[in-house]
Amino acid sequence: MDDLLPAADAPQHPSGRFLGRVAFQQVVRDALACAAHEGWHEIVISDPTFEDWPLGEREVCTSLQNWARRGRQFTMLAVSFDAVVRRHPRFVAWRTTWSHLIDCRACRSADPQDLPSALHSPVWTLRRLDLEHSSGVCGDDAQQRVLLQQAQGEWLRKSSPAFPSTTLGL
Repeated sequence: MDDLLPAADAPQHPSGRFLGRVAFQQVVRDALACAAHEGWHEIVISDPTFEDWPLGEREVCTSLQNWARRGRQFTMLAVSFDAVVRRHPRFVAWRTTWSHLIDCRACRSADPQDLPSALHSPVWTLRRLDLEHSSGVCGDDAQQRVLLQQAQGEWLRKSSPAFPSTTLGL
C-alpha cells in the first residue's frame, strides 16, 4: 500500500486563491514542477508581457528542462515578447534549445487588460484575475479548465507567430 502514496518530495498541485506577486510566482514555480513530475503533455501560458512571471529563474528552467520530451507541446501567447527577451535570458536560451516543442503567438492588437494571464494544462489551471495586485485562482476544477481553454483558444485563433527561436540575418 505504501507505494500508492505520493513521494514526500513530489510536488503538489497548488489549489485555491493567491494574492500578491510573490504568491503568484510561487504558484507558477509549483505548477511547472508538477508538470515535469507528472509529465503533462500540454501547457498553454498567456499574459500580455510575461514581465512578472518567474520564467528566467533557474528553478523554473530546470522544471521546464525536466518536462521537455518528444510529443509535448508548450504554447505561449502574449501581446509582446519584448519583456521575455529583456528579463528572462535563461528562459530564452531554453526556448532556443526546445523550439520544436514551443509555439509562440502574439496578439499585438489586443488590449493587455483583455488577454488572460493564465496557465492551462489538461489537469490544472491558474488564472490571474487582477494583474495589478497579482491575485487569482488555481486548481484542478474541470469547469475552470474548460472555460480557460476556450478563452485562450479564442485569442490563439486571433494570433500570429511571434518570438522566433533564432534570428537569421543576411
